[in-house]
Amino acid sequence: MRSQLVGTIVACAIALGNAAQAEPLKIRVGGVAPSGDLVEVMFAKAALARHLGQSYDYVPQHFAGTPPVVTAIATGDLDIGVFSYSSFGLAIENAKLDDLRVVLDGFQDGVAGYYTGEFMVLNDSPIRRIEDLKGKVVATPGAGTALDIAVRAMLRKHAMEDKRDYTIVEIGLPNMKAVLLDKKVDLISAGTSVGDPALRAAARNLFTQQEALGTTQMIVLGARAGFLEKNRAAVTDLLEDILRERRFYFDPAHHQEAVEIVAQFTKQPFANLDRWLFTKGDYYRDPNGLPNLDALQANEELLRQMGFLKTEIDVKKHADLSLVREAAKRIE
Repeated sequence: MRSQLVGTIVACAIALGNAAQAEPLKIRVGGVAPSGDLVEVMFAKAALARHLGQSYDYVPQHFAGTPPVVTAIATGDLDIGVFSYSSFGLAIENAKLDDLRVVLDGFQDGVAGYYTGEFMVLNDSPIRRIEDLKGKVVATPGAGTALDIAVRAMLRKHAMEDKRDYTIVEIGLPNMKAVLLDKKVDLISAGTSVGDPALRAAARNLFTQQEALGTTQMIVLGARAGFLEKNRAAVTDLLEDILRERRFYFDPAHHQEAVEIVAQFTKQPFANLDRWLFTKGDYYRDPNGLPNLDALQANEELLRQMGFLKTEIDVKKHADLSLVREAAKRIE
């Protein structure tokens, strides 16, 4: 009887262990801008995600910016997150995340034939050249952010520095249009306001991010090496499904439905998004999910030259693209 009882207990333990192993891995993914990184709307077409609910469960989380994503990754409250090229370097240097790895392209600025960020002034503004910004007030989303670096880099090319030749004020992207139209600032980082017809009617572009920085690896998705090593199979399945979903979003045949998904989620007018979202007027996203590591390396070096980073960041050391390459092969 004793041996039978022990056998039953062992069998139950094995069964429970197998059941636990069969549970999908919950992968917490942090996003910032639904129309940009797509994190929060990624699986609106859940039927395309072949592994969702099987090997993994997708748990999207919204953050107000990439710095809080860094914190959440560092504390273990997030598994995968979006990083701007600026927050990526700062995560490695300041948050000591030496094990941070790039796993997926978010989007890139300045790729030929696609959108590049605009920095705008009012139509009736006397500012016609970069030099005309001397003594003026410039709005950026925050010191060291991707758009902030573009402004500083462009003005530095014209021998102008913040506080000495012009003044930078920090304004949230949703409020950029308002502060420009109210003439509280002289130039804004248009960001996600580019599709707003009121802004388009009242303002003009002074320079672009491509002119300031060349190609920018604006956003990457990253995770810590330990998480990737432990959960390689599930993460590869996730990346495969992400690539499949992205191809849906950028397929012209599905354009209206794709834009409607984002419009409903963000509560923005369809017409404001339809003009540019998921078209050549949008940022470039590699169809196979591969980030431009050479561009990212150049971006990190610029941050160092401008004093935002103290050390050189070896981007290739902090990238693991083997998972997304495997994912892309599956859907060729």
